[in-house]
Amino acid sequence: MSYLELNEVNIGFGPSSNRTEVLENINLSIEENEFLAIVGFSGSGKSTLINLMAGLLFPDTGTVKMDGKLVKEAGPERGVVFQNYSLLPWLTVAGNVELAVKQVFPHMSPQERKEHSEKYIDMVSLSPALWKRPSELSGGMRQRVSVARTLAIQPKVLIMDEPFSALDALTRANLQDELTDIWSKEKKTVVFITNDVDEAVLLADRIIPLTPGPKATLGPSFDVDLERPRDRAAINHNEKFKSIRNEITEYLITLKSDHDNTNSRPDLYCPNIRPLDLRTTSK
Repeated sequence: MSYLELNEVNIGFGPSSNRTEVLENINLSIEENEFLAIVGFSGSGKSTLINLMAGLLFPDTGTVKMDGKLVKEAGPERGVVFQNYSLLPWLTVAGNVELAVKQVFPHMSPQERKEHSEKYIDMVSLSPALWKRPSELSGGMRQRVSVARTLAIQPKVLIMDEPFSALDALTRANLQDELTDIWSKEKKTVVFITNDVDEAVLLADRIIPLTPGPKATLGPSFDVDLERPRDRAAINHNEKFKSIRNEITEYLITLKSDHDNTNSRPDLYCPNIRPLDLRTTSK
């Protein structure tokens, strides 16, 4: 039985007279301890899909189940790493992580909570910045805090919504390596949303494209049969890596082309409008 499962899920927004159907006929089965990447275009409904898995949104029709039970609300067993960090600016690195731990594990003593939080802060290499506030951190460091906070509540499923998209290339590469290392140690089930095919192939066991919206749905599943650990320097010369990347990229390009052709508008006539000459004329 699948660990996290979406069956015949449909969801849209807006009044019935002007409703936008965002996701249509979503069927997805995720195995326990699997690292799944979902790739797609901007505006295709990736964040909506994440919110459905997290229990922050609910489908109009269909079901979302975790471990065989219907998802009826958000819960700590599904931890979300948001794209925009979502840190409390008045709290330190330690404070942001400890606050989450306190909510999920209220029976921990202050010392236990401190040690538990610092374990995950150290896991993302932020111990030297323990007492800094978000305004004193770089974007990459803030995202590390977000990852540490989510891991500290010990979710069974780690859901990541384009977590590295706003980072520079070097910081992004470092965090990708750290995430892979954490996943190999913790063996969480990971759902990773990205629009970067190379990132998806580097990190995931399996990749599923999301078609362009509205009425986006899931495309075919691509298995990433590459040995772990994956060395980013060597993998670019790996023929299997190139083949998987090219296959997914070509599929997405074809999807986009078909979508644009289907939804193209007829040429519009634009009148030749010229501004009035308001300059005063000399007498």
